[in-house]
Amino acid sequence: MPIRSIRAPEPYEPRDGDGPSLFLAGGITAVADWQSRAEALLGRAAFPVTVFNPRRDDFDVTRLADTVEQIAWEHRLLRAADLVLFWFAEGPSVQPITLFELGGAIERAGRVVVGAHPTYTRALDVREQLRLVRPEVEVHESLEGLVGEALGVLRGWAG
Repeated sequence: MPIRSIRAPEPYEPRDGDGPSLFLAGGITAVADWQSRAEALLGRAAFPVTVFNPRRDDFDVTRLADTVEQIAWEHRLLRAADLVLFWFAEGPSVQPITLFELGGAIERAGRVVVGAHPTYTRALDVREQLRLVRPEVEVHESLEGLVGEALGVLRGWAG
């Protein structure tokens, strides 16, 4: 069943039959496009899923108007999503915004699934912060395992 993908900065209006929603939270700058891989894996679901994907085809972080629009879009849809998938990808970036967003989500007791590539430089920090605040949240080491958990959670909500 195809997923409905809402990409930044596209507005989101719920539709009948959308199914549960999932926000793809994780690095964008200086990391590979893991969001497309995640969407491909999510596309195998046997139920409808709406995916909020913050990766833009054309984004220049130095353009102030684009950056402000991006921050507002992410803020709104992180809170609108039924589930937030956090992936800390491999690459040179520490992904500070993703760390910030994860901290907010776990303090709000938001519904999250979390993964960190084995070579992500702050994986220990992610694991330890979750152990202290949300010990029930497993930290996956593969995107496939993480998406699999997300689909399991979403399947329960899809009916």
